[in-house]
Amino acid sequence: MQTINCKGTLIDLAMPKVMGIINVTPDSFYDGGATTLESQIIKQASLMLEQGATFLDLGGYSSRPGATDISQQLEINRVIPAIKAIIRAFPKTLISIDTFRSEVARQAVNAGACMVNDISAGKLDTQMLETIGDLQIPYCMMHMRGTPQTMKTLTDYKNITKEVLFYFSERVAAARTCNINDIIVDPGFGFAKTTDQNFELLNHLELFETLNLPVLAGVSRKSMVYKTLDISANEALNGTTALHMVALQKGARILRVHDVQPATECIKLFKQLNTTESN
Repeated sequence: MQTINCKGTLIDLAMPKVMGIINVTPDSFYDGGATTLESQIIKQASLMLEQGATFLDLGGYSSRPGATDISQQLEINRVIPAIKAIIRAFPKTLISIDTFRSEVARQAVNAGACMVNDISAGKLDTQMLETIGDLQIPYCMMHMRGTPQTMKTLTDYKNITKEVLFYFSERVAAARTCNINDIIVDPGFGFAKTTDQNFELLNHLELFETLNLPVLAGVSRKSMVYKTLDISANEALNGTTALHMVALQKGARILRVHDVQPATECIKLFKQLNTTESN
């Protein structure tokens, strides 16, 4: 299935789309603290939409390895004003709320978000799947073990690709029982995975097409890029773009990115490559 229903609009993912990341957190691994004021949030949203982002993914809980756990109320206090500000400025914006908490998801959708992006696929909040079913919105579920605080110690797999695929078969089945119609899967690059495991997953990303669901790839400026190249996250844009093309060629339908313009350019080149091949 290559379409998802956002606010009554069918989004066709046959052509890949870009999801721009806006972290309203002080401690995210790359852009922490850059968009905490309303003026900064609006400026970033405006730039990303202008550069071709289809979705904006707003997060108020840093999920980088070892990040500090924060209260649900603090997360709500961060994201709800930001969502309302973006919707006021750009009413047609398709906002994804990056949260694993069902109450945050519910309040965010009531404030104007149209999709939930959950790093835990409903495993960190037993009410999440039921909430998404009630809200009747698209749901992006990611593979992770443990929590952001513990995931670095949970990287023991016999066959990571098979285990992640099995995880999704189980979580998708659970989601379907809660009447969730539009599901996107995210292999979770960097979450409870070593650098080698991240590359192994990317190298076999085409196998995720067996799920018959759109795949989201989130490799933007992550450690699999900057550790491999022995650089910093600030220097990892070129490496990110290289891996984006690999992800697209292996079937990714959404690129979740910090840098929208390079990602949209990558998709245009990918489209041209495919057009040339089909002629």
